Amino acid sequence: MADLAGRAWRTFGTAVSFVAFGLGGLVLGLLVFPLLRLAVRDPARLGGLARGLIQRSFAGHIALMHRLGVLSYELHGLERLDRRGLLVLANHPTLIDVVFLVSLIPQADCVVKSRLLANPFTRGPVRATGYVCNDSGAGLVEDCIRTVQSGRNLVIFPEGTRTPRGQALGPLQRGAANIAVRGRIDVTPVLVTCQPRTLAKGEKWYRVPSRRFHVRIEVLPDIPVAPFLDGAAAEALAARRLTETLDHFFKTELSRVGAAN
Repeated sequence: MADLAGRAWRTFGTAVSFVAFGLGGLVLGLLVFPLLRLAVRDPARLGGLARGLIQRSFAGHIALMHRLGVLSYELHGLERLDRRGLLVLANHPTLIDVVFLVSLIPQADCVVKSRLLANPFTRGPVRATGYVCNDSGAGLVEDCIRTVQSGRNLVIFPEGTRTPRGQALGPLQRGAANIAVRGRIDVTPVLVTCQPRTLAKGEKWYRVPSRRFHVRIEVLPDIPVAPFLDGAAAEALAARRLTETLDHFFKTELSRVGAAN
């Protein structure tokens, strides 16, 4: 009976969290960001303020979910994020890890889907923050490099989408490695685990797990990109080698912390 009541409460808490997230997005998109754009004309200052607002709102959302008993969490190595110009690469087991990372990383920048610019509720925040849009095709890698070189911290999930159910890590795309290689940017890896797994790809929000889920986030030491650039190796080959290294690295680290599939 207690288990049933607990699951019912977590379902209610999850519903409240999603409603709060949606309402918060509406307020920011329809009221806060339009006013901010009117008050601040300098694009660089506007972007900094907007990204700060997103960071604080995401941190508030995590706090709400924690207070409602939906999740618990632990954080390790956050001091490694107290820098500028980072290329942060993380695995992507659950929808909520995006909210966690943006809430923890100062001046976090993301690659967002171009369709968000056509959505009246997300157009304002995306333009104000200056997030990188993925509709620039061949110029996307260069846009990402410029973002990091400007001192912002770029968050990328090399899997490209959430980890498929039943796998510890999905196949890694080569885009993140291309950014690191072509920009000569060291990688700051972040290991994310979620036990039990929830909010995975294709999973409905109301499919709450049997107990409160626990998110563990660990920022690991940088992976230098220089060793992959030795000799006259082509950038494409260097990116492939770095992708293979990242795949092995994340799988090894996930095994170390006992992450279940």
